[in-house]
Amino acid sequence: MSPAARASEKPLLYLTSSATSAELCALSNESANRGILCNDIETLPSRWPKGAHPWVPLWLVANPQCLPFDPASGAEAHAIALAALESLYVEGNDGFYYMALHDEPNDFLAPIGNASASQALKGMYKLTEIETNVGAPRVRLLGAGLALQSVVSAGQMLSDHWGIASELWSCPSYTRLARDADKAQRWNRMHPGMPRRSSHLLDCLGPSDSPVVAVTGYAQHVAEQIGGHIGSRFVALGADSTGAACAAVDKHWIVVSSLQALAQDGLIDRALVEQAMSQYLLQ
Repeated sequence: MSPAARASEKPLLYLTSSATSAELCALSNESANRGILCNDIETLPSRWPKGAHPWVPLWLVANPQCLPFDPASGAEAHAIALAALESLYVEGNDGFYYMALHDEPNDFLAPIGNASASQALKGMYKLTEIETNVGAPRVRLLGAGLALQSVVSAGQMLSDHWGIASELWSCPSYTRLARDADKAQRWNRMHPGMPRRSSHLLDCLGPSDSPVVAVTGYAQHVAEQIGGHIGSRFVALGADSTGAACAAVDKHWIVVSSLQALAQDGLIDRALVEQAMSQYLLQ
């Protein structure tokens, strides 16, 4: 696109209910891979996780022109949409944004400030910490989209029932986090004599060795994208993680997975994992 054409370009925002990657590909081609695609397929009945064919997240992750987001709240979606408009139509950057939208209430989330909104655009921001006894084992719980509500509930259960502290993080884009971390890793590898570059993922999680449990409403591989950049024990959970076809990961599975990660690190007794599985009827 020429500078003159770009200067007169009007913002393009699609609201669609596209369940397949073929439909999304057609829309992106129609828009010359520029614009904002808002997909509300998750609000409709479907046999697929998040209402989307399993190839959809694969297509989103693999498409370098696409920056996909799975916002948990209207505030996150608003911040992402404004940033997309700024990037595409003010700064003139190439590519297109994708947002998975839903109409479920998000009263469990407090309004986000400007700093959190800026971090949300980079892929993740901290919600809160749930403390218990001094010196209690700790996990870091990450969630995206509707799955974040289960993550928040799991954090409270870990504290109330098992004496486990937690950090809660909203991750609107595992893909952006992974790409940013990959880019920093590649630069460090190619410039061994230069100061090392960090990434937003590592800046947020820091050097802590507490286990990280990342949850998505899509298949597990979406959250697994960041696993190679995390130095502590890492667990990714998605719609294919429990063995039940297209079953959303609920708070009980997140609690058990967190306890299991802590037990594997020798921080709690393995008997607690078995107790939790029995109590939540997951055996």
